Amino acid sequence: MSSTEEIKARIDIVDLVSETVKLRRTGKNYTGFCPFHPNSRTPAFVIFPDSGTWRCFGQCNEGGDIFRFVMKKEGWDFPQALQYLADKAGIQLEAHTPEKQAEDEQYDRLRGLLEEATTFFRHALLQTAPGKPALEYLQKRGLTLATIEMFGLGFAPDSWDALLNYFSAKGYTPQELFEVGLVTERQEGAGFYDRFRHRITFPIRDGTGKMTGFGARILRPDDIPKFLNSPQTVLFDKGRLLYGLDLARKPIRAQDQVVIVEGYLDVIALHQGGFANVVSPMGTALTEDQIRMLKRFTRRIVLALDPDAAGVKATLRGLEITRQAMDHSDEMIFDARGLVRHEARLEADVRVTTLPPGMDPDEVVLRDPVEWAKIVENAQPVVIHVMETLAAGRNLEDPKVKSEIAAQVLPLIEDVPNAIERDAYRQRLARMLKVDEYALVGSGAAQAPARGSRKKPRIARVERSKISDLTLVPAQTAFKLEEHSLRLLLRQPDALYLLDRSLQTAGLSRLSVSDFESAEHQLIAKLILQSLDQDDMEPGHYIQQNLPEVLQAMADELLTPLEKGEPTAEKLMEDLLRTVIRLRQIRITDTLNQLRFLQEEIQQQGDLSLGPYQESFAQYIQVRDRLDKASVRPLHLE
Repeated sequence: MSSTEEIKARIDIVDLVSETVKLRRTGKNYTGFCPFHPNSRTPAFVIFPDSGTWRCFGQCNEGGDIFRFVMKKEGWDFPQALQYLADKAGIQLEAHTPEKQAEDEQYDRLRGLLEEATTFFRHALLQTAPGKPALEYLQKRGLTLATIEMFGLGFAPDSWDALLNYFSAKGYTPQELFEVGLVTERQEGAGFYDRFRHRITFPIRDGTGKMTGFGARILRPDDIPKFLNSPQTVLFDKGRLLYGLDLARKPIRAQDQVVIVEGYLDVIALHQGGFANVVSPMGTALTEDQIRMLKRFTRRIVLALDPDAAGVKATLRGLEITRQAMDHSDEMIFDARGLVRHEARLEADVRVTTLPPGMDPDEVVLRDPVEWAKIVENAQPVVIHVMETLAAGRNLEDPKVKSEIAAQVLPLIEDVPNAIERDAYRQRLARMLKVDEYALVGSGAAQAPARGSRKKPRIARVERSKISDLTLVPAQTAFKLEEHSLRLLLRQPDALYLLDRSLQTAGLSRLSVSDFESAEHQLIAKLILQSLDQDDMEPGHYIQQNLPEVLQAMADELLTPLEKGEPTAEKLMEDLLRTVIRLRQIRITDTLNQLRFLQEEIQQQGDLSLGPYQESFAQYIQVRDRLDKASVRPLHLE
């Protein structure tokens, strides 16, 4: 992940902008008065959390990402904004050096190795005799072949060196296999052996779909541990990953809710059953980093836990015990107080539900999908869940039991930041224990933390997707189209002349910096335009001479050889024109949708007209029509 991508992953645009702009949430987006021009009548400034971008539909008619916002607000150039946001995110910027480039290339090679390992395990599952029992097990658990293929499930052969030998023959070193957690070092450094043996394998990808490691489940009941994950590596950090997030991102957004379950098979079976907004923390306590990732898509989080994992046993062991993630964990540890604090700091809505005794989520959804939907619908706030779990089966007439339950629940209540919610929880606890509410207030006061000491956190966002455009949301598709147009223009800056003539022939405006939303892309586009406005040096050389060092890695990546070979000048021009037209179509459709959204806001406030956006709306409709015609007519490349 590049520095700019990591910064965008850690800083939520809503939190950043709300430091200086008063925002109001409407649906999934936020609106406010634009800070860049006078306006006190209509909130024309819109934040889109899904894409991490902003746009002013008023006088400015500008937009961009967090970097562009800071640059415009402070009057800084990109390196200044980058340094400011890096400091804010707690990220140490690294200079683009040959050593850093070599490191990035090695990481790409290691990810490629993991992708090949996925193929190796899948072949062993589907096309070998030793893998047949594993396949039969998965099918007995209700999984179809299509689902098995979708999640890339596989089988690790019952061998100490099958994988090691296979990949050594393909040119990978044992050290590389060790670095990605596919092999384990023997004692006293006497070689390596396969880490995963006679297990079902589950490829684990990050939120963008890139491989990071594997999880593996036993087939023989006597083998231990039951579940084995990749160890901590340069690519695999279990506390910052969620199984299934790459496939769940879009459904989570669409439903504005995520459900967290314990196991790999739970995620897979629920996805197969039509409940795709599901992820798993892979046997660890839910971390704040994971909640921050999820908050990028929704603030409504439901934990669907086994009664034993979320119930009395875990709760009574202590609500604040810090537990490290262990490979042998068979259950997700329930940390009630940690969840309440995460919920408070991150302004999320975390709820908990339990399953029928003795049943896992995959069993519930296979038995009755409607039952699963009701279980999720009935999820309770964390405090109420703990309250009722502790009281279940206890003698609530016993004063010592009352005192014990109150001592466990009151610290949770005091961590709730909203005073009204705190009072409601105290009242509920008082009614349940049949005690005076004032007694609870008194006993909990000494444990209350200093609320004034809470600092507003910085909320993370997930880096843009690298998976196929067919599964990308429009904002992500637009980002990739921006990348591709720059990839072509950097190869042949002079193509801009022909591109502009072709666009104008179709009644469209010439390419400009405003065609790009990413601040990095805007700067590179600006350099390309400037390179053609000067005569002192060749355009490509001018771009390299004036490219900020912080963008060198991005430019190098854009100039890497294309998979299908370098295009001819004619093919490049055709590709460029279609890419720009498609990019503008996405932008104009999104703009029209947002204008409709703003008009609805105005009408809900009593203004029955279409508001101040009527003229802009008509203009955008005309541009869209021209784009639609240009996209289907033969291209004019003369």
